[in-house]
Amino acid sequence: MIPLRDNIPNDRFPVVTLVFIAINVAVFLFLQGPSFSFSGGDAVDTKPVVEYGAIPYRITHPDKECDLVPAERTTANIDTQVCEGTPEYEEATAANAIEDLNEPHPFITILTSMFMHGGWLHIIFNMLFLWIFGNNVEDAMGRVRYVAFYLLGGVAAALAQVAVSPDSTIPLVGASGAIAAVLGGYALLYPFARVLTLFFAFFIFILEVPALVLLGIWIVLQFLPAVGQLATPELGDSGGVAYFAHIGGFLFGLAAVHLFAHRRSSEYRGREPRYPVY
Repeated sequence: MIPLRDNIPNDRFPVVTLVFIAINVAVFLFLQGPSFSFSGGDAVDTKPVVEYGAIPYRITHPDKECDLVPAERTTANIDTQVCEGTPEYEEATAANAIEDLNEPHPFITILTSMFMHGGWLHIIFNMLFLWIFGNNVEDAMGRVRYVAFYLLGGVAAALAQVAVSPDSTIPLVGASGAIAAVLGGYALLYPFARVLTLFFAFFIFILEVPALVLLGIWIVLQFLPAVGQLATPELGDSGGVAYFAHIGGFLFGLAAVHLFAHRRSSEYRGREPRYPVY
């Protein structure tokens, strides 16, 4: 399912949401160097992903470094990250195959990873969700509070995934966790907003559904594969999707929205039911 738009207009121009989108797009295009060829698929430069992505192993072992084994030095011919204290690192060191990286402190990568993405579809869908739901959440919080809410949501999301897979050496990248916090906040602020949504089943159809229904379906779809991820906490075994980051971000949004939001769109206030939303 793909949301196309909601029916809640903004009272104020969503400056921060647009800035977040611009930063994400700029980082993806100019730092990560995505492939523009059809044969290249969603490939991005591995080096900045390993440098600035949030690697759970580094976060739980802040005294350890993770470096890169370039594709030309591997038998599989793909770039591979290896971390100190693992057998793979020792083997790569013995073979003189490691390329040292200039990594920031692992706790800083929790922030930098929020603005990186794994491919074109990843960033396109994330930015679509951020635009549709983020502008109204920004409207409800004000710009400064929204910045804090977004960043803290991303931190909570990353830590949730690290808690489940503390020894994973696969970098976490993407705005999905912070956006999940935005979705959680939106679900409580505007549960009866109508969202025009494109559904894929046996055929394609478009429906206008309440936001609470759409976001409820979305979070259920995160929980189901997350259960399987408990058995195989390495992200590579779950299609590379950090489902617990999505869940952690969403739960943060539900829990913290009361602390940040102080108003709602005037358009929504005129339409909501007379019984309490919270």
